[in-house]
Amino acid sequence: MEQREVMQNVVGILTEALEMRRQVREHPDRQASLTGAVSALLVETLPRIHLPADASGHAAADAVVEELGPAIASIANCFAFAFVQLAEVHDEGRTDTSAADVLRRISLRFANGSGKGSGESG
Repeated sequence: MEQREVMQNVVGILTEALEMRRQVREHPDRQASLTGAVSALLVETLPRIHLPADASGHAAADAVVEELGPAIASIANCFAFAFVQLAEVHDEGRTDTSAADVLRRISLRFANGSGKGSGESG
């Protein structure tokens, strides 16, 4: 999965979390329902690992780290990028921009293919 697709999935997860929070605040007596977006992201992003039947525990652990490490780093980097964008708006005290607005801008930036690099701000 390309980095922009991971970022768009992360934005979707964060947007869903905001919506769930809103629903819980408006209707505290109702159960909020999850869509499984996090699980779907993991299934789509994490590679399948094929280990030989006779692999030692150490060899298996090395293979898992080698195979999963880059995908996990990609997901973590996307969450960190979104967090920094949201935190910057918050720390600047901006009341003209909501968290949903920030997430929408991130999504559009990555949809257009111009979201490369973590030094950008909203």
